Formats: sequence, structure tokens, C-alpha cells
Amino acid sequence: MSHRPTNNQILPQKSEDTKRGWKSVRASWMARNTFNPIRNIVDNMKLIPNPDKKMIALSIGDPTTFGNLPVCDEILQAVEKSLKCQLRNGYSPSMGYDDARDAVAKHYSTPTSILTAEDVFLTCGCSGALDLAISVLAGSGDNILVPRPGFSLYQVLAHSYSIECKYYDLVADRLWEADLLHMESLIDSKTTLIVINNPSNPCGSVWTKEHIMDILKLAEKYQLPIVADEVYADFVFEGEEFHSFASLSSIVPILTCGGLTKKYLVPGWRMGWVLVHDPLKLFNLEVRKGLQALTQRILGPTSFIQGALQSILTHTPEHYFKNSTNLCQNNARCCYEMLSKCKGLKPIMPSGAMYMMVGISMKNFPNFKNDLDFTQNLVTQQSVFCLPAACFQFPDYFRIVLTVPEHIVREACERITEFCKQHYVDINNNNNNNNNNATTTTSNCNGCSKCNNNFGNDENESVKLKDKKMKYEVGSVIINSSKRINDVMEDGQQMLNDVAKHSTDGLHEKN
Repeated sequence: MSHRPTNNQILPQKSEDTKRGWKSVRASWMARNTFNPIRNIVDNMKLIPNPDKKMIALSIGDPTTFGNLPVCDEILQAVEKSLKCQLRNGYSPSMGYDDARDAVAKHYSTPTSILTAEDVFLTCGCSGALDLAISVLAGSGDNILVPRPGFSLYQVLAHSYSIECKYYDLVADRLWEADLLHMESLIDSKTTLIVINNPSNPCGSVWTKEHIMDILKLAEKYQLPIVADEVYADFVFEGEEFHSFASLSSIVPILTCGGLTKKYLVPGWRMGWVLVHDPLKLFNLEVRKGLQALTQRILGPTSFIQGALQSILTHTPEHYFKNSTNLCQNNARCCYEMLSKCKGLKPIMPSGAMYMMVGISMKNFPNFKNDLDFTQNLVTQQSVFCLPAACFQFPDYFRIVLTVPEHIVREACERITEFCKQHYVDINNNNNNNNNNATTTTSNCNGCSKCNNNFGNDENESVKLKDKKMKYEVGSVIINSSKRINDVMEDGQQMLNDVAKHSTDGLHEKN
């Protein structure tokens, strides 16, 4: 007998016995294992600003937040034209329209990495590009190498696919270069790819050509493809130079993830892409087909933005980009100058992107348990919100966003300075004034990358930066970071072995 209602018939309500027989409906495994550490940390912080001070949020990496970086007329006109022609109101091909893909290919081709439309997969923002790139190369039970500190989305995506993240350290005292010894120690038979982010969120670092070549050599040695998050490509400060990984790789296959989000200052337009750089055609058998298949799960970016893409990439004036990078560079200089004078803090001067990392000497702030407690109280007392670096797997730092108006940056730094003056405690009774600005850790190790200390205390062991390339000096022996370990003399070899040991043994808890 059918129990389907007819006309205006209403089905009888279920009895209490029937209701009690139902069990709670469970979410999927993927939903239960999707976890964003930033949202979890921020949502659980007690952020109650000081009612007597206007809130200053230096935490949101959205260049549109303060309205001081408007989109230029050329970009707006391109979108308006695409809308009015009414040719891009329907569904687009899953990989994107051919003319839009061709425009991206031409714009990002280099003499050593020539792209065609077939090498471009358009996605819903750079986040969609990262999802596509990671999921096509790794699956359940695999592991991937990701930077620490690093963008939390890598972890979010990986864990939702049951992929393990192994975190390689970036070294603050080397302008956030990757610790290659540590990176290599993490590789095993289940490692499927290396994720890099250059220029970096949250560090604001821009790697040198030499350092990129060192990473490529390591990837080649272990036959690991690279997923290059280069959404901040060319967003570098005056005097700096950006090198894409693809432009320097003649062997290692690379999936480059990018988009309009940051450089073009339109994160809400959700236009991203994956670029396939494959000199030896190693992706031809499965990966290209896999990328195409994965784009068919959910169709890509908005059709009318694709229609405007060629004009946006071709006609956006250079001064538009210069304006935003100059703003960030000037704000970085301002923050660095003001916070360098603040006892207990150690700002790291960035070279690009939209962020600066600031170290906290937690032992000099005994009123606070950690960087979360520090930043939470900064909100409560001074109404300034900086993102605690625990969000990036890197405690005892906080991140500042640099896209805000300069007068707001200055006021924020003044408040941070006032906050630190109120809570700073000189635990060494003023006997260590020269080191007040050094970020101190609780470990006694001499120079492991996790602690960011110098290599030992001997006068003959120092760390120097020259042309932004790190060299380790031990007595009269200078060891270039790009040289192989077996070329190093005995004393330098022992020092590097100690560093590697500290990076991999039980002195630091690994995630």
C-alpha cells in the first residue's frame, strides 16, 4: 500500500517510539577530518577589545579590508566589457575557456618554461589550485612536505584527504630559507611531493635563485615533484628579485599555483590556476588526465571573469602593482624600525608579499603563557589584533599584515610598544641589555633551525648574511649552504651534523 500523500493529505507525525529509534546522523569522514587551525585558534580566543580604543586588525590577509587599495580602472573596465557582451553567462569548460587559458600561458611563460593553453587549468582561486595540485599527486596514506611556518591551508587540504603533513623548518635568522638538512631527513618511501611557498605567507620572504636551485637539486635527488604556491609571484619589494621555480627547473616537474588574488588585489573574484611545467613529460601518462578529471568535480571560476582575464593580464598598468608593493614595503620599514626598539620583540624584515613575522621573547613576558595569550591580551588592552604564529605551527611569533594605511600601522606599533613596556620583565637584572631584542627559546640547543639561535656561542662561530645568501663561518672555514655536505671540512661537517641532529631528534616535538 502506498503511503505517498495525495492532494492536501498530511502524513501523520511519527510516534515517540519511532523517533526514539532514530540514531544521530553522522557527517562524512572527510567532514569530520577537515580542520582549519587558524579558525580553530582564532574562534577560541577571547577577543574583547578595549572599549576606549578603536580596534586595529592586523590579522586579515585581505588587501581590500581597509579600502586603501582600490582596483584600477583598467581591470574594472575589462570586467564591465565582459559582462556587457553577455557571451560569458553560461557554464565554462571544466578546465576553463581556451582563450583565458591561452592568456595565462602567454603571461607566465619564460624562456626556459614555455607554456601553452594545454598547460593551464583554471580554478576557483589559488585555494582551488592548491586543492587540485595536492590531490592529483597524493592520496590516503601518503605524506607531503610543507613549510613551517606556513599557510595553514596545506594542512587543511591534506588532512581532509588522509594525507600526512611533514613540516620542514624555515630559519628566521636566514631570512626564512628552508632548512634543507631537515627537509631531507623527512623524506621516506611514502613522500609524494614538496610544497613550497615563495614569496611566503606568513614570512614575507623571497628566496634567492641559489636557494631555489638547492631545493630543486634535492627534489631531483629523490624524484619528487614540487607544488609551488606562487600566488605572490612578483609581489616583491624594491631591490628584490622573484624567480619562479619553473623558470629554473630543467628536470623536476612542477605544478605552479597562482591567481589574481594578491597581486591584482581581487581575492573575492576567485580566479586561480595551475600551471604544468614538465620538461621530461613525466606528467603525461596520468597526472594531466588526473587534473582534467578533478576539474570536472566542480566547474571552475566565474565565466565572466574568465572573459576579462586576457585584458586584465595584458592591460593592467605597472604603476598599479608598484603602488601596492611600495605601500607594503614602507609599512614593513615602519614596523621594523619601531618594533626593533621594543624590548622583547624581534621583527624579521620581509622582502615581499604582504606580511611580517615578529618574534616574542616569551621568558621576558612571564605574565603570558604563549603567543596566543600574548596576542589575546594585546587585543584586550590595546585593541590591536595580530595573528599568533601558532596558527602557522610556529609558536612565540606573531604575524602583521602590511596592506593597511600607514597611519594605522604607526598607531598599532605605538600601542604594541606601550603594551610591551607594561609587561616586559628584565629577568637578567639588566646584565644582558644587548640581547633584549633577541627572540629566546626554552631550549639549550646551539642553533637548531627550530630555535633560530646562532650556531653556538664561540667567537669563531657566527652566522653572517651576504647578498642574502647564508654562509656558516667556523674559524677560517666558510661553508656555503649550497655545497654538498661531503665537500665540507671536518669541523664544519661536525657543526652541520649537530644542526641536523637537533632538527630530527627528540628535542623538539614534531607534528
